[in-house]
Amino acid sequence: MHIHLDALGGVAGDMFAAALLDAFPEHQAGVSASVRAVDARIACAVRAHNDGILSGARFAVSAPGEVSGAVSGPAPHRHEHPAPHEHPHPHPHPHDHGHDHGQEHGHEHGHDRARAHDHGHRPWSEIRAALEAADLAPAVRAHALGIFGHLADAEARVHGIAVEAVAFHEVGAADSIADIVAAAHLIAALGTRSWSVSALPLGSGRVRTQHGPLPIPAPATTLLLAGFATLDDGIPGERVTPTGAAILRHLCGDDPGRGRPRGILGRTGIGFGTKVLPGLSNCLRALVLEENAAPGPGRRDLAVIAFEVDDQSGEDLATGLDRLRAEPGIVDVVQMPVIGKKGRMMARIQVLVRPESLEAAIAACFRETTTIGLRYHPVEGAVLARAARTVEHDGLSVRVKIVARPGGRTAKAEADDARGRAGHAARAALRREAERRALEQEQEER
Repeated sequence: MHIHLDALGGVAGDMFAAALLDAFPEHQAGVSASVRAVDARIACAVRAHNDGILSGARFAVSAPGEVSGAVSGPAPHRHEHPAPHEHPHPHPHPHDHGHDHGQEHGHEHGHDRARAHDHGHRPWSEIRAALEAADLAPAVRAHALGIFGHLADAEARVHGIAVEAVAFHEVGAADSIADIVAAAHLIAALGTRSWSVSALPLGSGRVRTQHGPLPIPAPATTLLLAGFATLDDGIPGERVTPTGAAILRHLCGDDPGRGRPRGILGRTGIGFGTKVLPGLSNCLRALVLEENAAPGPGRRDLAVIAFEVDDQSGEDLATGLDRLRAEPGIVDVVQMPVIGKKGRMMARIQVLVRPESLEAAIAACFRETTTIGLRYHPVEGAVLARAARTVEHDGLSVRVKIVARPGGRTAKAEADDARGRAGHAARAALRREAERRALEQEQEER
């Protein structure tokens, strides 16, 4: 399963949770349980919402000291920002146009919570300890710590301090922790293979803090969004929150340029923010593409990158190509000798890559080789069903790949696992025996 996020209004933690819970309502109880495990005083709920254009859901949280239940209209201008030691001005900056977009130095995207503002700070170490002590599933805890860790790292870089010295203002409050824990629960529960996001609206303007006006998007948010595609839709104000940016960084990792893959659309969900944007639904949409969404049985979409190199040593090129093979999304890398202009010997490189990782793969080709230009094009591939298994023989573990061919199932042992045997005959015998055992085991299980 692949989930693509369509950031029409922007991205924030509560909008992310609302969009996924709109698509997967069966996880509402689990989200509530995880949030309560961190703080039993916190209650969260999913509320249906229609902005007159689209219908979807909002993720509402009632935390200690808050007024519970009101989600019927645009929220009052709520100031939430996780930057260390910075206090927002009590009124929106004129350039914000009152958008409740959940920003680092302003207002959390779409929360409708009329709460008394607590301008204290919570150290990152304290938040981390609370998450580690909570009765959370290991995967949920890992995702929550990962998202908060991205926030802490960005804040440390912005302010030139150690990560351990970071103290979050407001984002460490119970409701914002609930947003991150809810997101972490959903990421873990869905077990999605990959994620992608549309071009992000960054907004514009300034927001006031105790230390003076800062630009939109806020500094830490810009660090978190490095490498993501952006757009300017002409609507000012902050559109991507620090929490939303941290979630995207956590999901997309080092491949923020991954595009939406071709596939069969399954479920969809829409998560709303609370502020009304002029002429635009303030929502995040989740599009769920099923895992078996290939164009046909045994088919897959790929892209081919090709280029030539004539000015890189053989040693360094071999190292660079090994690094390319380790890149996420790259299926295979091959090279072949060719004769180029002026009779020069060159290496022709061909890279096979998944379409959603094409941009990241192109960047890796330029980074790891000396080429200054390349070609790429989409292709369709046919693949046979295969399974991997490991068998034990004569004190060695040997990996075996079993392939379903039209004429019957075949097995191929991993050559590297036979390296410990001296002599061609011994290695060949080990591989043959491992292949035989793997096929026998599979037959017994079938």
